[in-house]
Amino acid sequence: MNEQAPKTDKAPKWLKPATEYGPLAVFFIGYYVQKDLMVATVGLMVATAVSLVLSLIMIRKVPLMPLITAVIVGVFGGLTLLLNDDTFIKLKPTIVQALFSVILLGGLVFGKALLKPVMGSAWPMSETGWRRLTLHFGLFFAAMAVLNEFVWRTQSEEFWVNFKVFGLMGLTFLFVLTQLPLMNRHALPEPAEDTGES
Repeated sequence: MNEQAPKTDKAPKWLKPATEYGPLAVFFIGYYVQKDLMVATVGLMVATAVSLVLSLIMIRKVPLMPLITAVIVGVFGGLTLLLNDDTFIKLKPTIVQALFSVILLGGLVFGKALLKPVMGSAWPMSETGWRRLTLHFGLFFAAMAVLNEFVWRTQSEEFWVNFKVFGLMGLTFLFVLTQLPLMNRHALPEPAEDTGES
């Protein structure tokens, strides 16, 4: 009997949200348990490392965007702890958002809609749609970088923690909703099913 072994490289549904939002949840809980940004930073670094290892174990690869974020968390979290200066961890969202903006907008300069390789399988669209969506996301990430700078430099530490956890995520969710008409407008038609009728 020659049964095919089940595939083990397909990601379970819980993996993506766990690895994306788990570190943020640990950061938030760590801050409010101790009211200490250093404790929260350690939690964020550990949870980020765990999420990468989990991805590696479950799907045998680490997605590019989470990997870039993890490197920045490691660098800025490490500087925060080493120098005992929370400025660095507050700068982390600015750097991440600005980097994503530069990557997406820079890709457009060279004629590449870099969102397509990341999201193309989930939402097939025309090339025009991908270019427009990439431009919109690039500008959005730039705006989020500026907004994070404004918030951490003008508001209290606690306000910034809440903004980092809920504000950035909420604004991103709302932004994605505003892009749905564009995505629907440029969506490729589904291929017609072959019914076998002549």
